[in-house]
Amino acid sequence: MADDKMQLQRWELKYVIPEELALAVREFVRSYLELDEYGAKRDDLSYTIHNLYFDSGDLAIYWGTINGNKNRYKLRLRFYEDNPNAPVYFEIKRRMNEAILKQRGGVKRPAVEAVLAGHLPGPAELVSGDGRQLVAIQRFVELMMHDRAMPIAHVRYDREAWISPTDNSVRVTMDRNVYISPEFVARFSEQMDDPFCVFGRLVILELKFTGRFPDWFKEMVRIFNLRQGSASKYADGIARRGEPAFYPRGGGALMEGGFAAASERKADRMARLDNLLAKAA
Repeated sequence: MADDKMQLQRWELKYVIPEELALAVREFVRSYLELDEYGAKRDDLSYTIHNLYFDSGDLAIYWGTINGNKNRYKLRLRFYEDNPNAPVYFEIKRRMNEAILKQRGGVKRPAVEAVLAGHLPGPAELVSGDGRQLVAIQRFVELMMHDRAMPIAHVRYDREAWISPTDNSVRVTMDRNVYISPEFVARFSEQMDDPFCVFGRLVILELKFTGRFPDWFKEMVRIFNLRQGSASKYADGIARRGEPAFYPRGGGALMEGGFAAASERKADRMARLDNLLAKAA
């Protein structure tokens, strides 16, 4: 995936919907957007994404999501295939009130280990000459070291993406087959050890836009009676699989108070998801 069309700042609305509704939404969306070039090559219209999430030993980033902290962020390494020549993307996904801000920089795979050790890549080790990508990598390393963050979880899913034919101001994605597993080393393999299915047959629909909320988005929400809700592949995955599996050896003890503080919010979040899963069964 050499051509990076990521939106750097956008608004992002999420809906957790059953597969049958997702197929109807697809037919509506195709009147306004075109299928992403990577999905267009596949029979199921989707391509696979792998994310390796970084967190502190006490899962502070995870608990920040569960607690609904404002101005929170996630650190992750993204890759698309089990190929030693394929790049790895260092990503910071930050929420500032209702807006989503992303910083992302691609690195050639042989250089990743050195970057994780705190060394910035040279020009020949970068995927792009865009200076913003080097800034993103530098900021990732700064946050990783500040948080003492390390690999915690491998998340994979299949993404169906629809994009504007004229620019990248509007984007609709549908994510399926979301799996999570503990992973404490950066091995960048498609293999997952004891993967857990986070959302079952449910589909994560995301409406993404950089300007005002498009009128046809409003019409789609009305026609299909879409109910906006939270859906974090990382946080919901850990919560449903169970936090103890994701604490590195010796971690967890620091967050004993965190379990109690976040228990009510977590229970409400899990109850909503369990209800949706029951309806989709």
